[in-house]
Amino acid sequence: MNGETDLQTLIREMKPKLNAGEYVFCALGPGLDPSDPEILGWFREQEGVTAILPRARAEAAGLSYSFVAAWITLTVHSSLEAVGLTAAVSQALAQAGISCNIVAALHHDHLFVPLKNAARATQVLEGMSRAARSTP
Repeated sequence: MNGETDLQTLIREMKPKLNAGEYVFCALGPGLDPSDPEILGWFREQEGVTAILPRARAEAAGLSYSFVAAWITLTVHSSLEAVGLTAAVSQALAQAGISCNIVAALHHDHLFVPLKNAARATQVLEGMSRAARSTP
């Protein structure tokens, strides 16, 4: 099934879900490989492999990190060809002074925001969705 592409539908239906836990981005080091079941995602860059994983797992593996994040999933099934959702979400969060790292997966978009801003980020996203639902 292909995901939704209409921007207004995506915003109206996005239902942000704050996942439990604390997450970090770090360079994959010895003792961990991309097949580790606790790694949420990874990306191979010229400098090495960046992994997103639970903070506790990174600490257990002795990996360093500088950013502790909350993980928010936009539960609407968005198409990888949808235009504007990432921009709209990042703009709304930026206006609220909240940084955001967005990962697009096959079914959903996943946002990593500073842990201290998790509740506020969720409120901003819920507000966007409410506003879209009230617009004809």
